[in-house]
Amino acid sequence: MDKPNAQMPPAPRAPKTAPPAEACDAHVHLVAGKDDFPLWEGRVENPAVGPDFEGWIDLYRAHLDALGFSKGLIVHSILYGTDNSVTVAALKRLGANFKGVGLLPDTATDAQLDQFVDDNLKAVRLNYVHGGVLSWDGAKAMAPRLADRNLHIQMLLHSHLHMAELEDDIRALPVPLVIDHVGWPDLALGTSDSGFQRLLRLVGDGHVHIKLSAIYRLCAAPYDQAAPFVAALAAANPAACLWGSDWPHLMLNRAHMPDAATLLDAFHDVVTSMKNRETILVHAPDKLFFD
Repeated sequence: MDKPNAQMPPAPRAPKTAPPAEACDAHVHLVAGKDDFPLWEGRVENPAVGPDFEGWIDLYRAHLDALGFSKGLIVHSILYGTDNSVTVAALKRLGANFKGVGLLPDTATDAQLDQFVDDNLKAVRLNYVHGGVLSWDGAKAMAPRLADRNLHIQMLLHSHLHMAELEDDIRALPVPLVIDHVGWPDLALGTSDSGFQRLLRLVGDGHVHIKLSAIYRLCAAPYDQAAPFVAALAAANPAACLWGSDWPHLMLNRAHMPDAATLLDAFHDVVTSMKNRETILVHAPDKLFFD
């Protein structure tokens, strides 16, 4: 059965407020033309029709230039399964200001982890919402070997569903844990939800980094419903916060295609302190990905 094609992101434009110098967009995906890199058989969609690999690199550079970012973290897309080659190729093409997050299975060997480091990948990602190629038990078992290589874990979860069962494990991890997309909370429960409060404590205590990314997956523009959650996390510990555009916005499901500049504007509307903006956009990603 044919897979649906992803939508093309809108043409990039400048935000109302430019980020500080050396800012990092800490969550994007790089894809390619249909025949450039092998796609995973278990994927739910194909990349958007049109650009080849070099075309997507050009679009990504235009995205960064329009927003005012000079650094980036490329998160490998499940569209390609555990074959990280499209992400690795993008990192080689883009240079020293770019790092990656890759996918590995529970059974990853030391040789695969060593290759991960050689390929400029800084973390393994697991999806606790939809499942995938790495389980939480697998990630915990892998964590000491990740620590030996200065690697960490990035994770997608629902704070309102999963934090109670995961909190003790998270506190015991020997490596940093980065949670994507504001912890993907149920906004209707409010910031007083016990799961979100557990997440806030973990962020405040420095046990978790949180990406203030993909709020368009939580609510519709102008994203006012997500603002209290972003504000609470940024106030809890700006040094543990990162910002990402989630460009080019794959697997939208029922979400509306966003404009990346509007997402950055929404961040600036909530995080008004220039010091905190610089911490979140520059210093936190530098320490986690580039030091």
